[in-house]
Amino acid sequence: MVLDLYSRKIVDWEVHDTDHSDHAARLVQRTSLAERIAVLQTKPLLHGDNGSTLWATTVLAMLNWLGVKPSYSRPCASDDNAYAESLFRTAKYRPEFPVKGFVDLHEARAWVAPFVRRYNHDYRHSAMQVKTKRS
Repeated sequence: MVLDLYSRKIVDWEVHDTDHSDHAARLVQRTSLAERIAVLQTKPLLHGDNGSTLWATTVLAMLNWLGVKPSYSRPCASDDNAYAESLFRTAKYRPEFPVKGFVDLHEARAWVAPFVRRYNHDYRHSAMQVKTKRS
């Protein structure tokens, strides 16, 4: 998932059955193309946890190629990923979230797509005190 901290918009997302740097690199590349990162004068930061996926050479090479600077959570600093953690909590506590988990990858992806649409367009972000509306 790529989350814009300013707007709280989920910019892009993918669901996979494994955590692999190739998935992350492709997501970063696709998101950068969609958001036109290449033409921005000031490049954004990509913040992530200290997981091995975002430290992988594949992802670091992609970020370098795109001109995006990586940022990582500090050890024992739970508030570094507060926005992402809040988003995941919001998803897990939705009434339609399957208590016993998803049957398969297809079902997980099918659940996430409408959740992202609702989150980006209709969710009231408490820190912003406004209901977001996007075209």
